[in-house]
Amino acid sequence: MRVAITASDSFVAPYIVEALGDRAVVIPDEVLEDQTSLDVMLTPCTALIHINSRPVNTSVARNEREAKIVMREAARPVLNAVDRHGELHLIILGTLRVHPQWYPGDDYYGPESTLSPRDTAAEGQLWIEENALERAETGRPVSVIRASNVQGVPLDGPPGNGILHRWAMESQMGWVNVPGSGEDVKDFIHIEDLVRIIETVLQDPPLTRESFAVGSGKGITMSDLAEIYNQRTGATAELNQNSDTEVWGIVDAWYLEHRCGFRPQISLEEMVEEALEVSNH
Repeated sequence: MRVAITASDSFVAPYIVEALGDRAVVIPDEVLEDQTSLDVMLTPCTALIHINSRPVNTSVARNEREAKIVMREAARPVLNAVDRHGELHLIILGTLRVHPQWYPGDDYYGPESTLSPRDTAAEGQLWIEENALERAETGRPVSVIRASNVQGVPLDGPPGNGILHRWAMESQMGWVNVPGSGEDVKDFIHIEDLVRIIETVLQDPPLTRESFAVGSGKGITMSDLAEIYNQRTGATAELNQNSDTEVWGIVDAWYLEHRCGFRPQISLEEMVEEALEVSNH
């Protein structure tokens, strides 16, 4: 089984490619503009993973109108290519920014959660997801996976990805910048656990379509997390920093366990330890 990967980023995609090994077929951005070359590369593939995020090589901000246009136009060749191929499992990998702001006491992020893009780039993400799901049919299924707060170290080396790594760097200066009041809740997942879920979905596609959130199923307030850093490094918490771009909330772990047989292998404590270790090198 060969698996194509498009719109590759510098963090998640390399982990997926490493996990797939010889099965991975990385589609360069320039190939998307050449229908013949794209079809040739997709011919041996049974699945296609599209990293559904704002292009990294652009100066367009998340809230600029052009962000949605750039994402939409970059995805059209992918969606059209799937239409041209008889049996291709399309996996759209995005973020929980398409959900409304989460508040303690709200339902977990599960398959039935409401959708409400947080910014213009999230509108682009949702446009791509909805168009892909509309095209799903038996033999050509679509999986939409939305991940929360993915942490880890890029394969090409530090700095690490996510707030745990950002705080590890900040703590060396004696403080951590806490977004919001400190009472907001995050659900962290390690990149290696996210890749495990993607591999499971590749091996067990839905009959037609599915969409679900990915996280650990456990939440921690920013104040409690800051206390961990204080105990480990002595860093103090600087509260009420900008939280506009943050993803809050807890993912429905029950669904993940039943859909993917998933339980996180890497704990929050291990993620914090990794971040602190990397920051010291």
